[in-house]
Amino acid sequence: MRNRILHLTRTRYAGFNDHHLCEKLCEVEGLSLGRETLRRLLRSAGIGSPRKRRAPTHRQRRLPRAREGEMLLLDGSLHRWLEQRGPELTLLGFLDDATRKVPVAEFFLTEDARGYFRLLRRLLQRFGRPLCFYGDRHGVFVRNHDHWSVEEQLAGRRQPTQFGRALDQLGITYIAANSPQAKGRVERLWGTFQDRLTSELRLARAADLDAANQVLRCFLPDYNRRFARAPRDIEKAWRSAPENLERICCFTHERIVSNDNVVQWEGRRFQIPPHPRRFSFAGAKVQICESLEGRIAIYHADRKLNFTKGVTFSSGH
Repeated sequence: MRNRILHLTRTRYAGFNDHHLCEKLCEVEGLSLGRETLRRLLRSAGIGSPRKRRAPTHRQRRLPRAREGEMLLLDGSLHRWLEQRGPELTLLGFLDDATRKVPVAEFFLTEDARGYFRLLRRLLQRFGRPLCFYGDRHGVFVRNHDHWSVEEQLAGRRQPTQFGRALDQLGITYIAANSPQAKGRVERLWGTFQDRLTSELRLARAADLDAANQVLRCFLPDYNRRFARAPRDIEKAWRSAPENLERICCFTHERIVSNDNVVQWEGRRFQIPPHPRRFSFAGAKVQICESLEGRIAIYHADRKLNFTKGVTFSSGH
């Protein structure tokens, strides 16, 4: 048994930490032994833990929120998740502060608003609306530059980012941390994932984005089962989500309709036909909504307008 354990440690489970390795030996290989016994066996064979521990420092830890859904931490982790087998990926995820559960997460090629919108829509559909999000000052969440448009100066307030606008519509507060240390719980989550999830991806020989997300879908329920904790209050803080998620979890752009009832955006023309209640929309302010899948819808207030696509033109002409 000792020789088999050492062989598995050096081959199939190379790079697994002691705790993760002990789980795999018991659950997959049918080798029942305690973690401390395994640790002594590995150290006597000269096999050290791949995970290095930091020297302890004195910090005052923030008390977790009491209810599930009261506050979710959101962040992204750019890492060589596939090691040398595939491209560098970014893992985006939400962490519940009260339970330490990860309700949604997904691999993307980059950290951008489209990825966070996809996770937000999935969260709303499965669980509902949390009370607040806690994250960093990434440009997806907050405006970091000092430029104010004329409209913003007249209104006396800055326009939010696309993601910030969606949170305002949903009634979800966003709290921006001023340092990585302030969101240490989600940083520790990434440390655990970069250890355990990287090993699971290696075990499955995942080498591309689709394969990585397939492994992640199996990994998340197992992670939540092992590491989630009971909240201090059993009452949940989730609120029901609105039905019009298609209009909220999207990219919106305001435009003025020209005299010939045409809306121009991103080098494209959209012709608005006469409406039964309004013959012409010339001079009206409309909102173009681009869905996460690239579909276009045009709204005047809460009224969805029909349109036909015109000829695409170059912005330089």
